[in-house]
Amino acid sequence: MQARVKVDKRQILALLGREGFCRTTHARHPIQLFVRASSEEEAQMNVRYRVELSQTERAELTTLLSGGKHAARKLKRAQILLAADAGASDDDITTSVGVGGSTVYRTKQRFVLGNLKAALSERPRPGASRKLTGKEEALLVATACSKPPQGRARWTLELLAGELVSLTEHDGISRETVRRRLAENDLKPWRKDMWCIPQVEGEYVARMENVLDLYAEEPDPKHPVVCFDESPTQLIGEVRQPIPAEPGRIERYDCEYKRNGTANLFIFLDVHRPWRKVKVTERRAAEDYAQCMRELVDVHYPDAEYLRVVQDNLSTHSAGALYQAFPPAEARRILRRLEFHYTPKHASWLNMVEIEIGVLRSQCLDRRIDTKEQLKSEIAAWERQRNASGARIKWMFTTEKARAKMGRAYPQPASLREAQTKES
Repeated sequence: MQARVKVDKRQILALLGREGFCRTTHARHPIQLFVRASSEEEAQMNVRYRVELSQTERAELTTLLSGGKHAARKLKRAQILLAADAGASDDDITTSVGVGGSTVYRTKQRFVLGNLKAALSERPRPGASRKLTGKEEALLVATACSKPPQGRARWTLELLAGELVSLTEHDGISRETVRRRLAENDLKPWRKDMWCIPQVEGEYVARMENVLDLYAEEPDPKHPVVCFDESPTQLIGEVRQPIPAEPGRIERYDCEYKRNGTANLFIFLDVHRPWRKVKVTERRAAEDYAQCMRELVDVHYPDAEYLRVVQDNLSTHSAGALYQAFPPAEARRILRRLEFHYTPKHASWLNMVEIEIGVLRSQCLDRRIDTKEQLKSEIAAWERQRNASGARIKWMFTTEKARAKMGRAYPQPASLREAQTKES
């Protein structure tokens, strides 16, 4: 310790002799005392704490500031400690970090007298006790997870507060109390997610792993893998001409529109090269599907021995559709060069072309297009640009990852079930 004393020595001895002062002080974090005070309390406020971080502590603070979600106060304290360790003065730290001088003082004090954790964390703050007991909070959670009252689509904070008042002896409960308790239990009863929950049985697993193995294969020009799907779209026209954007004003368009019918999009996507093809049709009947398969074989892949087509389970996606559209000899010729691979039911996410359809809608179709001719022209331009850019889908989900992530959902073999039955 270094000290410049200009007061009675008994005051300094009283300061240094305070119970726990020396015991909790880091041996490697010296305290500089610049005492100009007439009382012990004022002398304590004049203590200057010098921060010296170890290499481990410095690395921990740097990692804290480099990323992740943390409280703003914790990040500011980390900045204060790093700045103090670098030799910055309290005034400079106050200006650069944007905090008050007392915050800088307290942060350095907690570090020197305690440790890094004490300097970064919040101390318990006095406040009012919780209004809801443990049982009442459990009742709130159970109510939020139940069906809403008749005539209401979902629970709201006000509804939950009123319901809790009727079920307990409280005269009133604020919506903020309800919000805090729901947040602690990670509940948002006013939100819903739509999700298709399939039954993972043997057929599901077999089709899934078959498709994933196709994606993982090395490219083979003689046996290419092509994903296929269709998507409907509406033809929407303007009733009034939109007002174009200008500096300081965004584009404006009328809420009224004119519906000019629908169109169907057949989309092909090569798994192993940057190629996709979109065909616009009026419908998606079996005959249209058959025409797409013939074009795929004769126009887009004339040199391939056979193509492996990944598609979903739509009723028109079958070999019979080709016999409905062509003579038997022609249908058989086309089918000899096609090998169909079906995704599991309720698992369209396994079809890589679904990602491409999302890109098409966001980049090209997210606007009003009123005629089929304009739709064809816009899609053709998008298709050329995307193929020329070499854009591809980078598929990361493999059979090994599926077994690791969905292992519990996989059906158990009969031999394993029998062994477990015998053991029990």
